[in-house]
Amino acid sequence: MASHFKFDFGVGTAEQGYTKITPQHRYDASVGYGFSQVDKVYAKERSEAAALNRDFCIPLDTAFLVDVPDGTYRVSVLIGDEIADTETTIKAGEGRLMVNKQRTSPGHYVRISFSVWVTGGQLRLTVTGRAPRLNAVEIEAAPQTCTIFLAGDSTVTDQPASGYPYAGWGQMLPMFVKQDAAVANYALSGRSSKSFISEGVLDEIWGRIKPYDYLLIQFGHNDQKFDEERHTDPFTTYKETLKIYIDGARERKAIPILVTSVQRRFFEEDGTLRDTHGDYLTAMRELAAEEEVPLIDLAASSKTLFEKLGPERTKDLFMWLAPGEFMNFPDGTEDNTHFQQQGGIEIAKLVYEGLKELRLQPLILYLR
Repeated sequence: MASHFKFDFGVGTAEQGYTKITPQHRYDASVGYGFSQVDKVYAKERSEAAALNRDFCIPLDTAFLVDVPDGTYRVSVLIGDEIADTETTIKAGEGRLMVNKQRTSPGHYVRISFSVWVTGGQLRLTVTGRAPRLNAVEIEAAPQTCTIFLAGDSTVTDQPASGYPYAGWGQMLPMFVKQDAAVANYALSGRSSKSFISEGVLDEIWGRIKPYDYLLIQFGHNDQKFDEERHTDPFTTYKETLKIYIDGARERKAIPILVTSVQRRFFEEDGTLRDTHGDYLTAMRELAAEEEVPLIDLAASSKTLFEKLGPERTKDLFMWLAPGEFMNFPDGTEDNTHFQQQGGIEIAKLVYEGLKELRLQPLILYLR
């Protein structure tokens, strides 16, 4: 299976060294690449433009798929149009936001590079936007790229496209990371620090993490649940379980970073936010001090953000959806724990700012 590709999208002659991808190129397992659907893929050619700028595809309601071995890949995308304004958003895998609303003016082109953590043997790129363009894509294996692993729950995980606009903050974090690092989001809905281990998910991370990678750890929402599979006590089993993550990362010469649980959307009558995590926040802060582990106090920063926005404006971050507002939630929903995409972006921004404040080397060099 190849691990280096150069694709030229559109209808004209392929640029030298590139493989031409037209609107008719549906994914074929025997070839290993193509669009998942081709019913709404269009192409244009601008004769006055040069080389790769000359033509492009407009891929609507589809994804471009490329079979590759599991690992980290550097992806470089060329976007632009000789005569029109464009706006393009690119997501990788299950909705990981890599490029958000990138605009170009007529006659201008941008080449954007990012690193993607691939599992399941296939790289998936979804291109959307008000006027999306896909001129060229280059994909190359980058096994030495620094990887930021995420261990956490539903507030962190990659939510499936079928659940849009439902999103975890880990899903949005890649847009804040430069091409020199990739985000590997292993967070899963419903997991506590305890069940994440017992179900073998942490072992998957241990099998892939390498020296000088990073491990961000956010648990607490489900540690509060009282079922035996998930429950931990803040100052005993919760701290003991988190220490397994810390010790495991350090044994592998990776760097653990603790992240206190993002707040839920519950307000008191005076407009202040009600803390629903209690001693779990105190316990994690204590553990960070005891073990000399970097800490991002997401509970504190999200509290500040939510109180600034207030009860009504925070609904735009959480899964407060009106009936008929989103196709995947025709009856609407009112959820004070989980985020819609804009909320995921705002919380990812808080994590990004927390990482910058830590000033860890070389991590700070990988942040946008």
